[in-house]
Amino acid sequence: MKAFCEECRDYANYQIKENERTKEIKDKVIKFKEKIAYCSECGSEIFVSELRDENLVAMDREYRMKEGLIFLSEIVDILEKYEIGKRPMSLLLGWGETTLTRFINGDIPSKTYSDLLKRMYESPEDFLELLIKNKDKITETAYKKSFEATNRIISNIKICAVESKIESACNYIICNSVEITPLALQKLLYFTQAFYKVFVGDFIFTEDCEAWVHGPVYRDIYFKYKDHGYNPIEDSLEQFECFDLSESEREVIDAVINYFGCYSGKVLETMTHIEPPWKETRKGLADEEVSNRIIKKDIIERYFKQVYEKFNMLNITDIKNYSEDLFEKIRH
Repeated sequence: MKAFCEECRDYANYQIKENERTKEIKDKVIKFKEKIAYCSECGSEIFVSELRDENLVAMDREYRMKEGLIFLSEIVDILEKYEIGKRPMSLLLGWGETTLTRFINGDIPSKTYSDLLKRMYESPEDFLELLIKNKDKITETAYKKSFEATNRIISNIKICAVESKIESACNYIICNSVEITPLALQKLLYFTQAFYKVFVGDFIFTEDCEAWVHGPVYRDIYFKYKDHGYNPIEDSLEQFECFDLSESEREVIDAVINYFGCYSGKVLETMTHIEPPWKETRKGLADEEVSNRIIKKDIIERYFKQVYEKFNMLNITDIKNYSEDLFEKIRH
């Protein structure tokens, strides 16, 4: 990798380092990890346009995640999956002709605009209702094309329906993991619930987990996969290819798979055993004593907020540091 170094007055190799950066956006202070290039010869900072673009994207995503705003990629996905143009989509929503174009070009939508776009992104049925209601605002050709595309999506959803968010998460984890056991699946769900809360602000599942002997367990998921025992879930992957998850949900689950899914179910069990939520909930119980005590959501939130602050987590990928720290603790 080479770029022009103003100090050396020549193209030089460079190294990339990550620094913590604080930035104020719309009166909100956010922190993110900025990538900076340094000349390998003289050590001075070098401008690299690709890194600048990466940093802008990282800053934008961090702000949107913290504020609960729709991601740019999700806005683009709305247009692609419903086969609708920027101008007609703006008109359907009752906005100015160029409003959506501005959002596509990087302008950050208000919470009101974002929430409406999120609803369109997450619900093809709501979009279809909007399309039919405002069909007179767009051309007949645009209407017909989008109508057919949306109905195809709705038909596929009906064929491939999931009962709940936790079912979607299970399917997604199984599809994107290698030889995952029911024990490991339970722990990845638990870490997904915890880290989604601290990074996004909401719990991804409404279901509560219980403090069983082998760690946090979501009861209904346990009974669904219990026949696999300690063996990997090796059913045909086609049945798990249905999931209804937003980009922010997939992003958190991907990070959990990457940084916790690399460990076996027994290792993950041991990790949860040294964390306060499971330990506090089982206080007074013998090691092998059966219990259906619920690990309360506020306990999970309180502990993982402390983790978030202790490990200075600016991006979801920073959970890697916590997973490695847990692993080191259970090794000794």
